[in-house]
Amino acid sequence: MTGTMFLIVAAIFIVAMSVKILPEWDRGVVLRFGRFVGVRGPGLIILVPFVEKLVRVDTRIVTMDIQPQEIITRDNVSMKVNAVIYFKVMDPKSAITQIENYYFATSQLSQTTLRSVLGQYEMDDLLSNRDKINSTLQNILDEATEAWGIKISAVEVKQIDLPAEMQRAMARQAEAEREKRAKLISADAELQRAEKLRDASNMLSQSPSAISLAYLQTMSEISSETTQTIVFPLPLDMIKPFIQAQAKEAAQKDS
Repeated sequence: MTGTMFLIVAAIFIVAMSVKILPEWDRGVVLRFGRFVGVRGPGLIILVPFVEKLVRVDTRIVTMDIQPQEIITRDNVSMKVNAVIYFKVMDPKSAITQIENYYFATSQLSQTTLRSVLGQYEMDDLLSNRDKINSTLQNILDEATEAWGIKISAVEVKQIDLPAEMQRAMARQAEAEREKRAKLISADAELQRAEKLRDASNMLSQSPSAISLAYLQTMSEISSETTQTIVFPLPLDMIKPFIQAQAKEAAQKDS
């Protein structure tokens, strides 16, 4: 009885070692006596017990978060930058046989590449050319990991942490730029106002009656106010006939 139980347990153990079921996203790298013999899966896989070994490889896209790295830009600005990388195992054989730990290796390569590439840019370029930098990082990493059977799908610089004094300097610069734009807009408005006043003055100077109408309009507007005393100048054209009549009358008396 004991021997029968032993055989049953041994048979179950051998079957468990021989039969593997891989989900749709997994592939199995099969090694026979340590040598690569093929990639199998997904689904049911039968191995030769004690002869073949199966190494599972996930072929889904992996999201890897790169920890913040200390960066010194080309214009000597120190900052912290972190990124996220999306990659996928395209060749399970190479991912197992060409590199000891492809996930760890990709992480380390991404960190060093992030520091070296971003150090070639100035601070303003890092803040304004994110798309170009992301594309450069992706191309460099994809070329380096191709031998490992890995495809870099995308690289995104997530956050750039500037020193506090640099943030204050940028805030002052932005405020100065806003003040500059406001002064330019105000100066442009004053110029347009002066041009309109010049055109109106030229039109009024060509028509004395227009000047009279403008004064009458001004008097009408002032009269609607609560002011009790109104002092305003009279144009010479309006009182010129009275001056001429008075001068003519004085000349007649003298004669």
